[in-house]
Amino acid sequence: MLDPRALLRFEADATAQDLRPGPLVIAMGAFIDAGATARLLGEHLTGSSTARVLCSFDIDQVLDYRGRRPAMVFETNRWTAYDDPSLLLYAMEDRDGSPYYLLVGPEPDYQWERMVDAVRFLVDALKITLVVHAHGIPMAVPHTRPVGITAHATDPRLIAGAESPFGTVQVPASFTSLLEYRLGEQGRDAIGYAVHVPHYLAQSEFAEGALTALNAIVDSTGLNLPNDELVEAAGLNRAQIAQEVAGNDEVGHVITALEKQYDAFVEGRQRPSLLATESSDLPSADELGAEFEQFLRGVGDHDQDGPGSP
Repeated sequence: MLDPRALLRFEADATAQDLRPGPLVIAMGAFIDAGATARLLGEHLTGSSTARVLCSFDIDQVLDYRGRRPAMVFETNRWTAYDDPSLLLYAMEDRDGSPYYLLVGPEPDYQWERMVDAVRFLVDALKITLVVHAHGIPMAVPHTRPVGITAHATDPRLIAGAESPFGTVQVPASFTSLLEYRLGEQGRDAIGYAVHVPHYLAQSEFAEGALTALNAIVDSTGLNLPNDELVEAAGLNRAQIAQEVAGNDEVGHVITALEKQYDAFVEGRQRPSLLATESSDLPSADELGAEFEQFLRGVGDHDQDGPGSP
């Protein structure tokens, strides 16, 4: 393996104030990130606090540009802008002045094990006390019920009392999941949160999911993180979704069925898992495909209205 440290470039003006022990929060894009949970979380934290870039990763070595082409702007007869991808580690402070670190950017396509070693080097160099990451997963749950979350960790004591609707399942790997696994092999503390996003909102920005992730991170790290903007965005989110549902009887019928299924699960009746459904409860995909597509277009139109949209 090539030297993992060669992937890192520290900023020359880093100070001792930037190098204090604290937790590392990872809000990295992933193969699955329903509701844009990780992206919204990262944008919220960097936008609502002073974010100082501590180091960057050599993105050219780990990103597949052909699979995820960055955007460029063409005006009349020349290129005027390029949205260059970056994977950055920020030195941050919470509202009480307590230090923490934030890693944001696209999930690496290549050299996962080398990237894991690079992050482990940072964990040692910065005396990281806890690694926490979050993303969204699509679930057959209604948006009208509390947003659920599945917690997992390298040590069960870190998530004592957490419940999960899953048993043993095999899923496609992600970089953050591999990182958590490797950290666990070395006896290091790491926690992951999978936020349950209603499947019909998986392709939209679901601010409630990012807010749920933020609250879980606050609980596990003790950090006093800002949440005002996400609370406001989540409120607008709920209002816009309610407006769309009110105008679509078929989608309303599906959500009612999901509510019954969710309530039965919570009360410990009828079904052992939120993933279990009965064909008699929900119309077929063919019957509702057109309605859901229209519903998502309606929510998507609202997403373009402004910074407070879901």
